[in-house]
Amino acid sequence: MIIIPARLKSSRFENKILVDILGLPMVIRTAKQVSSLDKVVIATDSQEVIKLAASYNIEAVMTSEDHQSGTDRINEAVDNLNLNDDEIVINVQADEPFIETEVVQAVIDDIKRLKHTHRNFIMSSCYKEISSNLADDPNHVKVVCDENHDAIYFSRAKIPYNRDHYNDDTKYKGHLGIYGFTKKSLNNFCSLNQTALEDIEKLEQLRAIANDKKISMIKVDSKSFGIDTKEDLANALKVFGK
Repeated sequence: MIIIPARLKSSRFENKILVDILGLPMVIRTAKQVSSLDKVVIATDSQEVIKLAASYNIEAVMTSEDHQSGTDRINEAVDNLNLNDDEIVINVQADEPFIETEVVQAVIDDIKRLKHTHRNFIMSSCYKEISSNLADDPNHVKVVCDENHDAIYFSRAKIPYNRDHYNDDTKYKGHLGIYGFTKKSLNNFCSLNQTALEDIEKLEQLRAIANDKKISMIKVDSKSFGIDTKEDLANALKVFGK
């Protein structure tokens, strides 16, 4: 199941999930973009979004206004939907209306692979290679991985730090905010207390890292990016609106 957390209020871009994206509200465009892969449900804190989803025949569930992260929001949704513990749950952000289906499918496939391992905690995400200049932007989260392709750390800072930066042609790993879990592992993740690292960087995935949980990372090719600001919106429409 693909669940799209859809919080109406946003500090950087108020009501961004309702803005028009090539004729559709952003959250609806995102839902339709991935609907060929699995059942899609929108998890929201807004009756306006519930009604909007219904008008497009998309299922939506009401969740608390108090969640600190999208993953906490989808956790409430999966409990309300009474999913089995081994059900695959994919978190696709509402501000990714141009995410490629191949990227989401890659995360689904990785969760299927992990289910055949001995891991007790199953969580997967993905990254794409980005340039040094793009890595300078704190809005583009970076990840470093170990030799087993599990995440070591995520940061808004430019990691790894290239000491020879005067000749920096390093390809950095730009994190894409798509997460896959089993329902049991999602419940486990959301039972963990928020950590200092998560609070400092404002990156929820650091909750898993700080609690010694493995996050499998897969490399993907993607031109998509999250729309966090009005400038991002203008850029996305310029790139994808052709």
